[in-house]
Amino acid sequence: MTRKSFIGGVFSAGAAPAIVPNTVLGENAPSSRVTVGGVGIGGVGHRQLQEIKKAGFEVVALCDVDDVHAKKTYDKFPQARRYRDFRELLRAEGDKVDAVYCGTPDHTHAIVTLAALAARKHVCCVKPLTRSVEECRVVVDAARRAGVATQVTASAWTEDGNMRAMEYVEAGVLGDVTEVHCWSIRPVWPQGMPAYPDFTDKVPSTLDWDLWLGPAEKRPFAARWPKGSPIPSLPKENWIGDAVYHPFNFRGWFEFGAGALGDMGCHRANAVFKVLGLTYPERIEASMTRVSPVAFPLASLVTYDFPRRGSKPPVRLNWYDGGLLPAKPKEMGDEPLPVEGVMYVGTKGKMLVTFVKGISQPPRILDEALAKKHADMPQIFPRRAGGIYGEWLEACKGGEKASCNFEWAQYITEFVQLGNLAVRTGSPVVFDAKAMKVTNNPAADALLRIPYHNGWKLGV
Repeated sequence: MTRKSFIGGVFSAGAAPAIVPNTVLGENAPSSRVTVGGVGIGGVGHRQLQEIKKAGFEVVALCDVDDVHAKKTYDKFPQARRYRDFRELLRAEGDKVDAVYCGTPDHTHAIVTLAALAARKHVCCVKPLTRSVEECRVVVDAARRAGVATQVTASAWTEDGNMRAMEYVEAGVLGDVTEVHCWSIRPVWPQGMPAYPDFTDKVPSTLDWDLWLGPAEKRPFAARWPKGSPIPSLPKENWIGDAVYHPFNFRGWFEFGAGALGDMGCHRANAVFKVLGLTYPERIEASMTRVSPVAFPLASLVTYDFPRRGSKPPVRLNWYDGGLLPAKPKEMGDEPLPVEGVMYVGTKGKMLVTFVKGISQPPRILDEALAKKHADMPQIFPRRAGGIYGEWLEACKGGEKASCNFEWAQYITEFVQLGNLAVRTGSPVVFDAKAMKVTNNPAADALLRIPYHNGWKLGV
C-alpha cells in the first residue's frame, strides 16, 4: 500500500468538514451535538473521556482490547456501544460518530489516528502524537488532507499561567531568553530493564494481545514481574505496579513507548515552544544512566540547541528526568526547587513556572525587585477558555483551531522523539527537518522510521 493510495485516495479536494458550524444553521444545527467514540479507554482514557463529556461531547461508542481494564469506563458510560477492534467501531458507527478519541499506548497512535482520519472523523490523540518522526509526518499530512479538527492532549499553552509567561517574555521583562530548563519526576513506571522478560504468561480471554501489539514485533505475553526480576527498585511514589507491558508500563520500552521525555516533554515543551517561537533544534545531545538495548534509562539529561529566530537569540533547552534537577538559582536561597517545573533564564532575570495537577500556575519572577517592578503589567494576549477538550469541541463545530492541533503538535512530537534518538544512540543528533534526515548519526537516522509487523502498514 502506498502513501498516495492510503491517504490521497480517501480525501477529495473539495471535501467539507463533518460538522456544520452552528453559526450557519442555528442552535438546532448538527454541530450542537458532537458525538465521540473512544479508543483505548482503560488507562488515561478513563479520566480524559469524562473530561471530554464535561466539555460538551456526547460519548456514544467505546473500544478497548482489554475488557477488564476498560470496565470502569464502560460502567461510566453504560449507554455507549462497545467494541474491541477500532476498525470495527469505525465501520459499524459510520455517521453515528463525529469524532474519535485515541488513548491507546504510543505504538498504536498512528494506526488509530490514520484510520479515523481516513473515515473523516475529528481526532483527539493523547501525547505524544506518534512514536516516530516518520509516523508524525504521515499523520500530520493525513490530517491536512482530511480537513477535520484535531487536538493532542499536551498541556495547553493557552492556560493563563503559560500566557502570562509569554507576556513577560514578549515585554522583555527577562531580557533575551537564552536558556530554558524543564524537569520532571517521571518515570513513574519501570525503566532500565536489561532485556525483555524470559518468561511468558497465558493471555487472559478478556485481552486481545495481538491487537494490543498492533504493528509492533510479535512477542509472548508477560503479565507481571515476579520477585527477584532484573528491574530497578523504585521508590513507592515512582511505582505504578509490577505489570510488564500492560497496563500503563509500556512507556519504559523502546518498542511501545517514549519514556519520561515522551510522556512529559510534550506537556512542558508546548508552552515553551509557543513562548519562544521555537521550531526545530540545530543539535541535540544527551547524557543518561546506562541504556539497555530495549528500554529507556532510569534518568536522562537532554540538551537542545535552537538557532536564532529573527531578532531572538539562540536558545539552549535542557530537559531533566528521573530525579535530575537543574542547578538551583541563587535567588531562591534555601528554598528547594519544585519536583517539576520550567525555568526561563534571560539576560535580565529568571522566571519559574510550576504546575498543580498539570495546570500551569502564575509564573514567578525570581528577582524580587524585578518582580515588584512588573507586578502590575497589564495583560497583552487574550485568554482562551475551554482547555484541551473545550478547544477541540470548538474546532469540531467549525470554530478556531485547537491550540495543539496536529500541525502544531508536529513540533513537540518530533522534539521528544529526536531527544530520544540522542538517548538511545548515546551520540549527538543533527536533524535536517526538511529532508527528514539525521545528517551526522546513521544509527539515529535509522530510528526516524520504525518497522511495522503483523500485516500492519503505515501507508508510505
